[in-house]
Amino acid sequence: MSNFSPPSRRSFLMASGAGVALTGVAMTFHANSKEAPVPLDKYQPVYFNAEEWAFVLAATARLIPSEGDGPGAIEAHVPVFIDRQLKDYYGNADIWYMEGPHDPAATPDRGWQSPLTPAQLYRQAIPAFNAACQERFGKEFKSLTVEQQNEALTALQKGEIKLAPELSFFFATLLANTKEGYFADPVHGGNHGMQAWKYIGFPGARASYAEWVDQHNKKYPLGPVSIKGERA
Repeated sequence: MSNFSPPSRRSFLMASGAGVALTGVAMTFHANSKEAPVPLDKYQPVYFNAEEWAFVLAATARLIPSEGDGPGAIEAHVPVFIDRQLKDYYGNADIWYMEGPHDPAATPDRGWQSPLTPAQLYRQAIPAFNAACQERFGKEFKSLTVEQQNEALTALQKGEIKLAPELSFFFATLLANTKEGYFADPVHGGNHGMQAWKYIGFPGARASYAEWVDQHNKKYPLGPVSIKGERA
């Protein structure tokens, strides 16, 4: 029986949001482009191939499910965020120190402990995890039931599904990227429509809301503003 049971939506999001660094930019102009983001089912991935994209859609949907009273990862377009990040300098580790030795058992404060870039990690870990799901359940992750997907992710998180040492922190990376995509400014592809910000009451990149600092237990009446000046 799987014990991968996502916490309540609000408690999870409030706790996760506290750990996500968002840059407050003093901008009041409106975005020049009014083009709506491409619907998720029409989006053409810039990094993931078809099998990888199907996996990320399925996996992020379990990490922040759509069931509940707030948006899930799919509604927030988290997969778009991850795809775009892996194509960019994050995915290529352009500004990271990548020389060895690498110790996968090292504590998180020791930094990235793999010779693989994040993009390479996804590219190698997804087929390895799919193969483990095929062996365990007879199907790849995307084709499993919700209960089986939860069980598979739990086993991956706990190390019961063992990947190669350089892939061993794939679950932690996937979860971190999912949270980042959920809470990041929409300019990066996730947090579609600023839904996550609206749900937790985050004001976004407003120039100032100092007058609200001391008004405890009062609901903030204004919606969030994106870096581009778009308002929700």
